Amino acid sequence: MARNTDIQVITAASILGLRPSGVEKLAATLMSTGLCEMLNTSNAVIEIPTLNQFYSGQRDGYTGLLNGERLKEFSISLHNPIKASVQGNKFMLILGGDCSILIGIMSALKSMGTYGLFFIDAHADFYEPEKSVRGEVADMDLALVTGRGPEILANINQLKPYVKDEHFIHIGQRDFEKTKRYGSQDIRSTDIQCFDFHSIQRFGLQKTLDRIEKYTNEIKTDGFWIHFDTDVIADDSNPAVDYRLPGGLSFEQCETLLKSLLQRHNIVGMSVTIFNPSLDKDGSIAEQLTACISNVLN
Repeated sequence: MARNTDIQVITAASILGLRPSGVEKLAATLMSTGLCEMLNTSNAVIEIPTLNQFYSGQRDGYTGLLNGERLKEFSISLHNPIKASVQGNKFMLILGGDCSILIGIMSALKSMGTYGLFFIDAHADFYEPEKSVRGEVADMDLALVTGRGPEILANINQLKPYVKDEHFIHIGQRDFEKTKRYGSQDIRSTDIQCFDFHSIQRFGLQKTLDRIEKYTNEIKTDGFWIHFDTDVIADDSNPAVDYRLPGGLSFEQCETLLKSLLQRHNIVGMSVTIFNPSLDKDGSIAEQLTACISNVLN
């Protein structure tokens, strides 16, 4: 496989980019189902302080963001553990939290080289602050890591952009109508490579994976990160997310997708976000997610 099997689990259960609705329980819940034991890792779990106690629902008047200053502080706190893991040749599994954790991850990687991103998400997350209904950074993280948006988060340590458009592969989007309605920027008008849910249905998952590999073979990076937002999973299989959309990939398809990316590419780590245990009444979704992740990484 294209990764080292020495796994470093990092918890980063921040909801500063969303709200304290239950997503902050993601990391603890997946670990309580035996995830670390299934991964057979001997490394002690690294816990990043969340700063969730400072959450504010008030938008900053200048940037239009929620919790911009605290998110910058939280993002920077991810840098040293990520750098140490890469330098120690450890594969990182970072358990969120909401998608804004990607800002700290990709800015840390940018400080060490040129990294690409496989962004697996039902949403584009490409809003500008003024087009975002609530100012939640979790709906604009893709824009920020590609250098679009307020400097406080888009240009930490003068590293903008953390990911070049041509090194960004978005997989599974299915919120086109919503983004159009609210006037979001369109990722399809950029050099970001998009393999949306409908195209995966049309061409099939295996052909989509072949197309992704053909594209990535033509670009040069020091490695890739996988961002796995669990709302990419079909709504009828995983309704335990805050912003639901009809359709989506099955658990089996997600497992195939993740395994293939790990086998075909130099992946240095993966983040898991947005699963809300408070909406998983019998715990069955947590068990399925744990099984999926452990199957992928074993």
